Amino acid sequence: MSKNSWNHWWPVLAVLGSVTALGLGTSLAKQLFPVIGAQGTSALRVGFAALILVCIWRPWRWPLNRQQAKSLLAFGVALGCMNLLFYMALRDIPFGIAVAIEFSGPLAVAIYYSRRAVDFVWLALAIVGLALILPLGGNTAGLNLSAVGIACALGAAVCWALYIVLGRRLGSIPSGQAVSLGLLCAALVVVPFGVAEAGAKLLTPSILLFGLMVAAISSALPYTLEMLALRRLPPATFGIALATEPAIAAFMGMLLLSENLTLTQWSAIGCIMAAAMGSAMTRPARKTPEPDVAAITSN
Repeated sequence: MSKNSWNHWWPVLAVLGSVTALGLGTSLAKQLFPVIGAQGTSALRVGFAALILVCIWRPWRWPLNRQQAKSLLAFGVALGCMNLLFYMALRDIPFGIAVAIEFSGPLAVAIYYSRRAVDFVWLALAIVGLALILPLGGNTAGLNLSAVGIACALGAAVCWALYIVLGRRLGSIPSGQAVSLGLLCAALVVVPFGVAEAGAKLLTPSILLFGLMVAAISSALPYTLEMLALRRLPPATFGIALATEPAIAAFMGMLLLSENLTLTQWSAIGCIMAAAMGSAMTRPARKTPEPDVAAITSN
């Protein structure tokens, strides 16, 4: 492979590596559920991720005014609620299905802000995908899934949409500072739920070590890879690569968690991925080449 070819492909591979690491970390995290529950696992993951990124970025180096602090707090609360609801969804429904449902949040935001004729095609694809998953009109594929799990995944989708909208208001804050402080605020939301669920079990050395590993794999590594890729990829290419996340999550769930999906459920994931990729490909070019911080994979 020539140097020019490598320079072209490695940012794409970095995004795919990020999505794969996220899927691996989340699959490992789900194995903690029987011991400390979904809330306890989310608390460890978000808490350690916040500590790791605060140590890396040292966000206190940049001063914040009151408005920026309020915006960061709202951003962090949305991030915390999204992570908590997503892990609660994983407790009851397969990983790939949870990610596919959650993807409807950022997709809705992209379509809302664009509102061109072609976006109705991607909206229709997303609706078809969700209709194949959700228990609507006697849909047996949806009826086989937990209603609580689906509701939590839809809640996570709403929170992801809010996370993106709120993240766009942080343009004056360096991205490293925004994400590290945002995760710190998210930890303040999630950790109390984890303590209420798991109590002193969270302080077990083996569980703490496992939680640290999960946070590094599912947060620090993906974020680092994506930050490297963001500066070198057009937003459309970045969005297309990121849209592979539901399929990778489904494969991880199948390989590591024995979560086998039906053909209908795989078709639903395919529809939602196609909608996300289509939206990314036809999105109008931005004046600034670098996507905002809220576009970064968050789960």
